[in-house]
Amino acid sequence: MTQQPFFQSQQESWRTMIAKYQHSDLKRSIAQIVDTFGPYFLLLTAMYFSLEYSYWITLALAIPAAGFQVRTFIIFHDCTHGSFFKSQKANDIVGILSGLLTLTPYYEWRHNHSIHHATGSDLDNRGTGDVWMLTVKEYLALTPWNRIKYRVYRNPFAMFIVGPLFMFFIAHRFTSEHSGPREKRSVHWTTVALAFITIGMSYVIGFVPFVKVMLPTIWIAGMSGLWLFYVQHQFEGTYWVHHNEWNFFESALKGSSFYKLPKVLQFFSGNIGFHHIHHLSPKIPNYWLDNAQKEVPLFQTVKPITLISSFRFLVLRLWDEEQQMLVGFPASKNIQ
Repeated sequence: MTQQPFFQSQQESWRTMIAKYQHSDLKRSIAQIVDTFGPYFLLLTAMYFSLEYSYWITLALAIPAAGFQVRTFIIFHDCTHGSFFKSQKANDIVGILSGLLTLTPYYEWRHNHSIHHATGSDLDNRGTGDVWMLTVKEYLALTPWNRIKYRVYRNPFAMFIVGPLFMFFIAHRFTSEHSGPREKRSVHWTTVALAFITIGMSYVIGFVPFVKVMLPTIWIAGMSGLWLFYVQHQFEGTYWVHHNEWNFFESALKGSSFYKLPKVLQFFSGNIGFHHIHHLSPKIPNYWLDNAQKEVPLFQTVKPITLISSFRFLVLRLWDEEQQMLVGFPASKNIQ
């Protein structure tokens, strides 16, 4: 592993290192749309026809279908950063359409996500577009009832099983306090469009078959997506500081994980495991992230997280400012 002085020396030159990756490639973008949307709709069609035979077949097909829905969300995500196409209009059109496929309002999510990028790892500016996280002192200062609420929120069952249904079917149907007029319209028009899609598909194939196909697909994709988002910032060795100590470079490379996934999962997750690179430069399209990791020495100084090791992070609940690390609830009891 390269030593820390090298890491520090790159703070002035990183923009030059990554400049070659900060561009979209029209052929790559179109190819990704084809190899994502095509298999996704074919699998949904196969799921519908499998209903005549066995719902177990339908559920089995929902797993790869969910994978392609996650990949659809990555295209949506790139469009919100304006990195998928050179044309902002093209980003907006594809972003809105892929947002409908993932039940997510484009402009509202784009606005909140930009706040997330601007405030990542900043203890004084938490709360928008990130996982609810308290410090040990904040948790100990809560009333018993608020401690219960926080514990429920951070419980894996609530976060990863109930959470996707709440987020995509309920939370995304409402505007946030940061919403402007365009963001509010995005939320409402997305809800209206989804209602018409549901009515139309219910008329064509029936409401129950539509639900049997779409619900498990959305649910599995949502669980996978929330897990990816959780691991991106809630991991051992992550970086959180107060605003007056905050540094963009360190926030990206220390506060965002390098989630080294098996190739098949890397494909379905659209290279989002290279999250340290993405936070350093959101203008890099997802299909160049792997190249950047392999070719830029700076990124090789970031310690990867493996799929197996990532499950240890489920017990992390609070940020301990004294130890500068995430800890679980039992550890917090010993801190006065």
